[in-house]
Amino acid sequence: GYGHTVPLSDGGKAFCIIYSVIGIPFTLLFLTAVVQRIIVYVTRRPVLYFHIRWGFSKQVVAIIHAIVLGFITVSLFFLIPAAIFSVLEDNWNFLESFYFCFISLSTIGLGDYVPGEGYNQKFRELYKIGITCYLLLGLIAMLVVLETFCELHELKKFRKLFYVKKDKEEDQVHIMEHDQLSFSSISDQAASMKDDQKANEPFVTSQSPTSNDSSLNN
Repeated sequence: GYGHTVPLSDGGKAFCIIYSVIGIPFTLLFLTAVVQRIIVYVTRRPVLYFHIRWGFSKQVVAIIHAIVLGFITVSLFFLIPAAIFSVLEDNWNFLESFYFCFISLSTIGLGDYVPGEGYNQKFRELYKIGITCYLLLGLIAMLVVLETFCELHELKKFRKLFYVKKDKEEDQVHIMEHDQLSFSSISDQAASMKDDQKANEPFVTSQSPTSNDSSLNN
């Protein structure tokens, strides 16, 4: 969502398309790499610490940790920023500010509410930079929370209901075909080894019986 800033010329629109095609995949790769590193220290190590140190069940610790992490994220990136926006923006109440936070961090981005567009806004450039940092950090926090909930054992079991199940008969046919191919290849290899051994054996010339008799007479 661009808000009130949109490309108007054909060149600007074409550049926006090319930039988006290149920028969106790199942004997703960057966010994925950052989230995978953060979740080790935010989720996996704390859950493992409480499981080993205090002997609690790992599943119970993971559920409590996910709920606490979700509550902290909602407080830091939804409730508190909504209260701040309701003070800094003249025409926004708390509900409209919370609506902006939710629409922005959920990547819906309708653009109907854009902060820092007032004419009497003080330190407008610094305010815009702060909003950009807030959106980036909030998006990373949302992805960390979602990844934390996805790693719960109960959700993994629920996701298995939507997996495509393979037909056992087809699997057995593939296994039998694989076994037949392996046995045939082994037999062919053994036959070729026997042929090579026969070819490498030295030829023994047998003596004729007449030559043996003549040697005995001598």
